[in-house]
Amino acid sequence: MSKLKKSAMYTFLGIAAFISIFPFLWMLTSATNTSADVTKGRLLPGSYVIDNLTNLFASVDIGTALMNSAKVSVTTTLLSLFIASLAGYGFEIFRSKAKDIVFSILLLSMMIPFAAIMIPLFQMFAKLSSTAPAIGIDTLAGVILPTVVTAFLIFFFRQSTKMFPKDLLEAGRIDGLSELGLFIRVYMPTMKTTYAAAGIITFMSSWNNYLWPLIVLQSPENQTVPMLISTLGSSYSPDYGIIMMAIVISTIPTALVFFFMQKHFVAGMTGSVK
Repeated sequence: MSKLKKSAMYTFLGIAAFISIFPFLWMLTSATNTSADVTKGRLLPGSYVIDNLTNLFASVDIGTALMNSAKVSVTTTLLSLFIASLAGYGFEIFRSKAKDIVFSILLLSMMIPFAAIMIPLFQMFAKLSSTAPAIGIDTLAGVILPTVVTAFLIFFFRQSTKMFPKDLLEAGRIDGLSELGLFIRVYMPTMKTTYAAAGIITFMSSWNNYLWPLIVLQSPENQTVPMLISTLGSSYSPDYGIIMMAIVISTIPTALVFFFMQKHFVAGMTGSVK
């Protein structure tokens, strides 16, 4: 490759990287400035970090919102990984025409937008509130249950299972392991990179989920972080410095999860099995 082509390539990549990272940098600098400076478009760091942080904790209960988001995200991720991987394992290892039809129906469900099922879903949970209040309206369980398993996650695990070495299952069966034992003791450890990739996707999706929690959760003590940030921005005179500080705080958990598991994420997305 000639020097001119290399220079053009690195220039293009540099511009693309700057465009991608600029919103994040602007968010960080805005969290250190006053609301007036943010409105003016100031891009230089300010000296109002402590003030914005103090005012944020004084104006809203962000600690409770973070805890609610953590409960919802962690529970959803753990349940999703187990159930979706179990379904993907079953669809691929025990293939049949009937199972392929069911799997095709699951894939078709991905085409239905959430807005189309939002009202029926709310009505269903409203009826559950009278018989099972613990999983009805205005509960964290009501947020978790509809998002526990998605068709995409089942599809993701089934596709990854295609590369799973079937000889390991045969060896386990010879050793006397049950199918559940094979799944837990052989399949799950072998597919750890796939679990890592699926876990990151599910955790981020659950942490940033806004529409369904907004519909289900009605009490201020049950609101999640996206709902809290929306509340800060919907006031008559929003303080953008405080809003940006709240966004920075809400970004930290997902950023930590991704950075600590990024190697497994890349390996899981490429479908490698070790």
